[in-house]
Amino acid sequence: MSDVLAIVGGYLLGSLPFGYWVPRLVRGEDIRTKGSGNVGASNVFRVYGRSLGVPVAALDLAKGFVAASLGLWVGDALIGVLAAAAAMVGHARPVFLRFQKGGKMVATAGGATFALAPLAALCCIGVWLVVFVLTRYASLASIATAIALAVFVVLFDYPWPIVVFGVAGAAAVIAMHHQNIRRLFAGTEHRFELRRARRA
Repeated sequence: MSDVLAIVGGYLLGSLPFGYWVPRLVRGEDIRTKGSGNVGASNVFRVYGRSLGVPVAALDLAKGFVAASLGLWVGDALIGVLAAAAAMVGHARPVFLRFQKGGKMVATAGGATFALAPLAALCCIGVWLVVFVLTRYASLASIATAIALAVFVVLFDYPWPIVVFGVAGAAAVIAMHHQNIRRLFAGTEHRFELRRARRA
């Protein structure tokens, strides 16, 4: 019974739509009408900058970490993975937004990975930073990191439930980015500016 509660709790944690709530509380605006319309941290960062983007990313990471940690505490690696997967599903289709489209699960998956496979997670941070700095495409960095996660959990010989989580999670993140992939090939994907343009 506790295993089931941990998985349900993981879904509810993942369903907390911080990318919607934070801009709503601070700015009185619906992020779904801004930028890409996504409630994930990347869109919040793109629209409002670091002041709101960083807190939302941290909260999305935290809910994935807490969900996976809860599963590990209640059961074993398998329950931790199931609770983490439930959190990712909740982030993508949050009950608190009436199961409407949520975020793309990258930050939530990252937080869960820190609990399940911390060494792989640290390596993935390096991959994300390198790809993002070189290309300035958050979507491409997320896709590359998802692929790297699948590779690292195998290389570091984690238990089979975590390997399945890494591979399946990578596939899910890539699938959620299918529109970004099309824009990348078309050359129309949004590129982040690392420096503000100078005033004339």
